[in-house]
Amino acid sequence: MKNIRRAHLALLSTTLIFGFAYNIVKSLMPETLSPMQLIFIRSLGAMIVFWLFQKLFVHEKVERRDLVMLAVCGMFGFALNQTLFYEGLNLSNPVDASLIHVLNPIFVMVFASFLLGEKITWKKAIGVALGATGVLILILYGRVVSFNGNHALGNLLIFLNMVFYALYLVLIKPLVGKYHTTTILKWVSFFGFIFIFPLSIKPAQEIDFPAITTAAWLGIIYIIVLNTFVAYLLINYALKSVSATVVSYYSYLQPVLAAAMSVTIGQGGITAPKIIAALLIFTGVYVVNRAN
Repeated sequence: MKNIRRAHLALLSTTLIFGFAYNIVKSLMPETLSPMQLIFIRSLGAMIVFWLFQKLFVHEKVERRDLVMLAVCGMFGFALNQTLFYEGLNLSNPVDASLIHVLNPIFVMVFASFLLGEKITWKKAIGVALGATGVLILILYGRVVSFNGNHALGNLLIFLNMVFYALYLVLIKPLVGKYHTTTILKWVSFFGFIFIFPLSIKPAQEIDFPAITTAAWLGIIYIIVLNTFVAYLLINYALKSVSATVVSYYSYLQPVLAAAMSVTIGQGGITAPKIIAALLIFTGVYVVNRAN
């Protein structure tokens, strides 16, 4: 019971970190850094921090057969997840992004069904349909149904980012019971950086470091240390005591934080379509939860 309470405290802390990160990331793009430039800095910085931390405090080797799954988790949980999120947020806004991420628990359940054999009932199917409708409203309302719309494309990329992150949570679960959290993230961040490197090295060479302000550097440090290193450590720690679905439930609080911050600093607004979309998404999540 004590470990479960600690897991929920870790997840609440992670939710706060992620909630503030939406607007910090948005403030850095595209004036200070392009999405791929920020991804390169974040991935390289996180990999270095994880490797140093594991080297100093944890002495553990990974079985060769598990490296394949760690590489897959690195591709889904770091490379694809972060690339799609940054590119998407650059075209969209924090409110839309946080609302789309509320679908994460539903997709965790869907992937758990296919990969772990958990049964999907008709109630769960209805919940998925309601949530998907909410996402479609966010992506398409008031816009031409075309990939030429940058905002719509941004929301679609964020949706895909959320799907890959849900898959990561399901795939990483068996490993957290076998290895130390830091050991897992050392390898996941390493493989993630390997996958990102070919796409980001050229933009990284064009970074104008002297033009990066002190405030921007503080934002970058927040993204590397808190939003990546601390947040991923807390998530993997929580996965040792609770299910991936429980971990994903905490994304419900993120729209509240992101929306409040965005309205305050003028990066976004609350509109009727977004309210309707949010209601559909939360209703879908509620139906899925009641189906357990």
